[in-house]
Amino acid sequence: MGSKNKLKRFKENETFANVIQPTRQEVVDGFSLKGKWQSHFNNQNPIVLELGCGKGEYTIALARKNPDKNFIGIDIKGARFWRGAKTALEENLSNVAFLRTQIELIDLLFAAKEVDEIWITFPDPQIKYKRTKHRLTNQAFLEKYESILKEDGFVNLKTDSEFLHGYTLGLLHGLGLEVDYANHNVYHNSGAPVEVTETQTFYEKMFLAENKAITYLRFQFKKVKK
Repeated sequence: MGSKNKLKRFKENETFANVIQPTRQEVVDGFSLKGKWQSHFNNQNPIVLELGCGKGEYTIALARKNPDKNFIGIDIKGARFWRGAKTALEENLSNVAFLRTQIELIDLLFAAKEVDEIWITFPDPQIKYKRTKHRLTNQAFLEKYESILKEDGFVNLKTDSEFLHGYTLGLLHGLGLEVDYANHNVYHNSGAPVEVTETQTFYEKMFLAENKAITYLRFQFKKVKK
């Protein structure tokens, strides 16, 4: 994408009522919507997040099918989620918002138990060991997710990375957490939830064209019953 297009999208995002772009300092000092996200949507409906939302394909697709839930796409790259934000406005999807911020700040953006569900779609697997701290499913991030999720809330991980899928499974087992569902190839093995196979992101289509297996994992922060 050319720099002119990026600048144009950044400017347009500033006019979108469904785009929120706090500064890091505003978040650290006390984010105004923390604990008050339902007031932003003017309802008491459940809140679902898409982390690293990219163009916002899942945020939009899930919002279309679930008007009784509120969906927030989170990404630091505003020029990417511009497409999702614009689509939501064009389709009058009042249950959609996009938040431009760093995911590491998520526990400062949402109050304890304010979120009902989290989707992580095709994140960078950060394979190198020195990049472990940047993996969106490392233990530090899991602790942040647990703090904002309701007791029965789910985390969904959809990725083309067998490494990240296996890493996350191993970490969950090591922590004694309950894995609700795991599939190493959702388009080859039966049983994947409909919302997993119905929606394909921009990157997912590229991975499928390269014959890569798409994996999916769903879990809760509940200890395995012995």
